[in-house]
Amino acid sequence: MQNGSPSALSTNDGCCLAGMVILDMEYRAIGGSTVVTASLCFGGNVFGWTTDERQSFLLLDALRDTGLNFLDTADLYSRWASGNSGGESEIIIGRWLRSRGGRDRIVIATKVGADMGEGRAGLSARYIKQAVEASLMRLGTDYIDLYQSHFDDLGVPLEETLGAFDDLVQAGKVRAIGASNYTAQRFAEALDCSERHGLVRYSAFQPHYNLVERSHYEGDAADLCARRGIGALPFASLANGFLTGKYRQLSDLADRPRGSSIAPYLNERGMAILAALDEIGAQYRAGPAAIAIAWLMTKPAIHSPIVSATSVSQIADLVKATELALDAEAVHLLDRASG
Repeated sequence: MQNGSPSALSTNDGCCLAGMVILDMEYRAIGGSTVVTASLCFGGNVFGWTTDERQSFLLLDALRDTGLNFLDTADLYSRWASGNSGGESEIIIGRWLRSRGGRDRIVIATKVGADMGEGRAGLSARYIKQAVEASLMRLGTDYIDLYQSHFDDLGVPLEETLGAFDDLVQAGKVRAIGASNYTAQRFAEALDCSERHGLVRYSAFQPHYNLVERSHYEGDAADLCARRGIGALPFASLANGFLTGKYRQLSDLADRPRGSSIAPYLNERGMAILAALDEIGAQYRAGPAAIAIAWLMTKPAIHSPIVSATSVSQIADLVKATELALDAEAVHLLDRASG
């Protein structure tokens, strides 16, 4: 582990290097790869959806200035929004990089395999090689730091998918690979396939994991990641915003883009979790979001929880989580409330 900038001469006195305010933040490599990131990752699904290009640039500037260097996006983002066709998030990130420079200071993770329409989907070697070129063009870069399988593709042999990724790594277009939405069993099979055939292996695993969604990761997947040295990057770390504490009754969800995803959490268990977050937050002088992320950081093999924000003020709350070290009593209280 190292503190300071992962790609520049280290300073811990808060000075500015190339426009980036270096904070005392932890950086480490993902799953034995050479990709070094901050302990928090920003989810770019909001770019081109709930934030326009101008606001996205403000968010990206603020992230850079805090020392957060890790962005997670996908070719799919944000195809679901009215008028979009996919790739909007990558395009915005690419435009920001071109206008600001400093590509070597930013770690970009993107994904392949989701349905982009017109038959563009899956993890065949042919499609991966087509999709990576499109992502590289949208991002305006000649390499992707972490390229991830967005969803498992049972119709394509693991050896074919991993072979395609291996070719991209050998060509210098991808530095490391990861997988999202795999079962623990399939992820283990993929790791074994890489070892058996001498192919690049997945360094990262993206599970759906947070205080209200624990079953997707805890148990087999967490044990596997810890045992095999995989870095887990939980997505929906704040349960689509529920764990920020802003939504405590149905009326709070009116006209909210993620309202339908949050509504199922407005029950007795959800209120108990928010009460525990409030109690611990008062002790640590931090908001519910920071406490929820800090809880994730105590769990096995967690490398960088993925979080999103739509305003610069929210980023400060999220960064607070990297400064917290919850004690055993606080972790137990949250475990019990969410169990």
